[in-house]
Amino acid sequence: MTARAHKEGRPAGPGDGSRRCIASGASKPRDALLRFVIDPGGTVVPDLGEALPGRGHWVSAERAALVKACERGLFARAARRPVAVAPDLVDEVERQLEARALDLLGLARRAGALVTGFDQVRAALAERRVAVLVEASDGARHGRARLGALARDIPVIAEFDGAALSRSVGRDNVVHAALSPGRLADRFVQESARFARVRQEPGDRGRHDE
Repeated sequence: MTARAHKEGRPAGPGDGSRRCIASGASKPRDALLRFVIDPGGTVVPDLGEALPGRGHWVSAERAALVKACERGLFARAARRPVAVAPDLVDEVERQLEARALDLLGLARRAGALVTGFDQVRAALAERRVAVLVEASDGARHGRARLGALARDIPVIAEFDGAALSRSVGRDNVVHAALSPGRLADRFVQESARFARVRQEPGDRGRHDE
């Protein structure tokens, strides 16, 4: 067992890449979990980038697991001392996960790895230059269906509405976008999946057709 594995109270997995969820007790890959630390004031803080110092407490990237950890005092139990948990911690995690995913779209645009617009995305799909298809959750169904038919085995992410996509790439009325193959596309799929598992039920947000 590595020193860090011992410090964080879980067994080292292959490549030391697994962690134990404090809500379920199950060991999972790190990309299926969220890291939290206790700040000097004794407050639970999300560390989604896994960069903050201190002992990590890991929770499955699922809303039910986060609610359980907050409501049943599992952070305090894992830390073996009293801790403060903000009443909106789960919603804050959702906001941070959304921001992390959308920031990657902005990075991809600046790197020339993102195209937007129906015609541009359709052309990129036809030329097989797309690793991820991004569709606004409130976009028109027929437009999404036409591009989705071209996507074939390409992941389609439809977790964000048009306003959020537009803000993230600095352009108006973004409904369709496509990411080129590469690390940014891989990270966007991963962060979007974590956000999807933590967000409120999709049915809670209205979707509209043109």
